[in-house]
Amino acid sequence: MTHPCMTRPLLLALAPLVLLAGCGMTPVSDELDTGSIQRATPAAALAESPDPAPLGEARPTPRLQPGDKAKIIVYGEERLSGDYEVDTNGTIQVPLIGSVTAAGLTKKELQQVIADRLRKGQILRHPVVTVDVSSFRPFYVLGEVEKPGEYAYRNGLSVMSAVAVAGGFTYRASKYKVKIQRAGEQGFTEHDLASNVPVYPGDLISVPERYF
Repeated sequence: MTHPCMTRPLLLALAPLVLLAGCGMTPVSDELDTGSIQRATPAAALAESPDPAPLGEARPTPRLQPGDKAKIIVYGEERLSGDYEVDTNGTIQVPLIGSVTAAGLTKKELQQVIADRLRKGQILRHPVVTVDVSSFRPFYVLGEVEKPGEYAYRNGLSVMSAVAVAGGFTYRASKYKVKIQRAGEQGFTEHDLASNVPVYPGDLISVPERYF
């Protein structure tokens, strides 16, 4: 057994070592935490995951669908220029090059497809093609609005402006929720009217009755 008189000096001698060991543990712990965070969120992953755009600001690029009309201009070629409606098969019929699949394409993508077909078919050596949408397919408003029906689509349309076009809400309408079926979807999705919900060509908007 240690003599009682030696206990106090021995403890005093060991105290600085204990303190140093305790101080030395903190940087190691911090380093491990930092390393684990870096492994969980590498810079490459952060670069590929941008912050979401504010609701109502980001609108996807419109893509042609059956019922839309595309205005095609081929520079210097009046016989190829004109308005073409996308048929039920999703195609347009262009003179000299025949059937062209347009459904699902943006204006720029359709421009490229037509230019490539003209070039590869040796119809034009350096074709200059521009495409615009002369008219989109309509949208529909049903339910508790004053004038349910079909309406012409225009860019920048929101649910609230669509309801206004349809004569506004009836006194029975819910002014908090609306249901929308997008083109190509099988069912309706409920949306909060407090947000700026965009409307797209072919949308079916249903305004439900409120609960009294």
